Amino acid sequence: MERETLFLLSPNFADTKVGPIPFFCIHCAAVEGMLSYFPELQQLLEVKRIAFPRPRPEVIAVLGEAHQSCPVLAVAKPHPGAQHLLKQSTETGNYFVAGPEAIAAYLAIVYGIAAAHPKMP
Repeated sequence: MERETLFLLSPNFADTKVGPIPFFCIHCAAVEGMLSYFPELQQLLEVKRIAFPRPRPEVIAVLGEAHQSCPVLAVAKPHPGAQHLLKQSTETGNYFVAGPEAIAAYLAIVYGIAAAHPKMP
């Protein structure tokens, strides 16, 4: 992997287990919002929008079957300042960051975008 790969679910997917209407992933939508705030990230990251149904072969190939939830950022080369955000796949050995808050924090550290404002009590 030459650069970080960001996996997001494409919107308007069906999930008959939940209901007959089309859905989107709220967590992926938050990351899509970051991409619109910081369009330079689209040039720095490989962004893959994938279908909802599992198995998700593109994610499995990089992170293994256990880590196919989205959004997820597959990390090409671990950054020393972001070690606390990284997880490692036992299946592939690759590092990744999962969830919108952790992805936002990682992108702020590694690519210098603005940090997400912390939640206030």
